[in-house]
Amino acid sequence: MADKEKKVKKKKKEDEPAAAAAPAPAADTRTSSKGSSKKAKRSGSNVFSMFSQHQVAEFKEGFQLMDQDKDGIISKSDLRATFDAVGKLANEKELDEMLNEAPGPINFTQLLGLFGTRMQDSGGTDDDDVVIAAFKSFDENGTIDSERFRHALMTWGEKFTAKEVDDAFDSMEIDDKGRIDTLALIQLLTAAPEEEEEGAAA
Repeated sequence: MADKEKKVKKKKKEDEPAAAAAPAPAADTRTSSKGSSKKAKRSGSNVFSMFSQHQVAEFKEGFQLMDQDKDGIISKSDLRATFDAVGKLANEKELDEMLNEAPGPINFTQLLGLFGTRMQDSGGTDDDDVVIAAFKSFDENGTIDSERFRHALMTWGEKFTAKEVDDAFDSMEIDDKGRIDTLALIQLLTAAPEEEEEGAAA
């Protein structure tokens, strides 16, 4: 009988490694499945991590304005309608070039990725405090001399053309003495906290 028990124990031991080996591939499959899932999440979240929550919200608002047919995808007709709404004519070639910048249909995440790529290629964006400090360097008692500012924009850094300066100045508050309201300019370009607090109070 002892021999029979030994054979049974020996048989069980031989079967155990096989039983233990069988679940191993399933565990590996689950682990690799989780690993690829994490990679997918990471690559998608990288687009969002490039921007602050406030910036993402602003991009979302812009996307919703451009998505004229509200289908969640920016199409050629959406782009055309957006350009028409701001009074700019865009030809078929320009619209096609814009759409071809994306590897697929332009949903919100794709648009955010396009902005992120553009910003990385151009050196990124400046934090609001950097932009505010730059404008305040031109500030003289709450205003900026528009001619001095025009000269700086066309002379240093990424130089503006005269038309680009004129287009920018069209959006600014400039008084009859050629002075730009510094605070209004900062709020226009940065969504400064003063403006947000006023909106919340109203």
